[in-house]
Amino acid sequence: MGLELTVDGERWRRHLVEATRARPGIVPVAKGNGYGFGLGRLARRCAWLAERAADTGSALDLMAVGTYPEVSQVVDRFAGDVMVLTPWRPSGATGADPEPHGRRVIHTVSRPTDLEDLTTREPGARFVLEQLTSMRRHGMTRHELIEVARVIEDRKLPGLCGIAVHLPLNVSSHLAEVRRLLNDVVATGLRTRTVFVSHLSPAELTALRSEFGDFTIRPRVGTDLWLGDRTALKATATVLDVHPLERGETFGYRGRSLPRSGHLVIVSGGTAHGIGLEAPLGDQSLRNRAATIARSGLDAVGLVRSPFAIDGKQRLFAEPPHMQASMLFVPSGGRVPDVGEDLEVRVRFTATSFDRVVVV
Repeated sequence: MGLELTVDGERWRRHLVEATRARPGIVPVAKGNGYGFGLGRLARRCAWLAERAADTGSALDLMAVGTYPEVSQVVDRFAGDVMVLTPWRPSGATGADPEPHGRRVIHTVSRPTDLEDLTTREPGARFVLEQLTSMRRHGMTRHELIEVARVIEDRKLPGLCGIAVHLPLNVSSHLAEVRRLLNDVVATGLRTRTVFVSHLSPAELTALRSEFGDFTIRPRVGTDLWLGDRTALKATATVLDVHPLERGETFGYRGRSLPRSGHLVIVSGGTAHGIGLEAPLGDQSLRNRAATIARSGLDAVGLVRSPFAIDGKQRLFAEPPHMQASMLFVPSGGRVPDVGEDLEVRVRFTATSFDRVVVV
């Protein structure tokens, strides 16, 4: 009972091996809610992949997490190194302890001043230098990398592990930008040819490795690794109660009523699980703009499509979801599910916390 993720274990494990084999040098990314699986489970799966180098062709020695607090959730389950993707800062949680887990942590440095502070506190700290890309979130320009290269040489810092490149989504090809970035790395004089990249396809990786044979290009992969075979994953919610509803009868926290009769179906899963919490969409196509306008019209009359489906049809929320349950409206004529029945839920795994994850 509850909001549950069921995983076809054999299919999922086969996909993980194939995805790892297709991306030599892969660095699995486990961050946030662990893509719905939880960070601990993904760390154990990284350890499992590390033991299967003969099948994957990659000696998996490194995984990445999003923030420093996440490090403690994976280090006891995965024996390799852990890269923190959030840039190190001298204040706040990220700067409290430069080496909370010894030499296993690899920091991300995105500003010259932070390298100075980090290595003053811990001269042997290991780090990657983040390069500014067209995404313009974090990173250093070519001139800043030249400045950092001088500091590393002058102070003889031993911890440089490579360059980090985080690329935007929704780009048909990253090759032109990455070529420019790699040429900039050469121009800086930095004594590294290891580059950690995100959002490159296997074909793009192959092309870059052929063109830049003296570089070691390591892809950081999250979504395409853990969620790349959606047929292996099934999210379900349990029907908790069913109540007939006559036209005009009030219901719910807000005492609302609907203009037609039907049934209220109460299901597990609410805002505490991420149900009904929607991130802004980046797709600006005419089709998606039209869909947004249509949803806004439904919102205005109190009708919002839910992620819960009965017999393949997504049903409307009767009112905004509660913390741990949601109320759906099934109009007269629609099939009414039984209490205890499991319904399909169409969710974003990266934004959903499941009550239980079952690998079968």
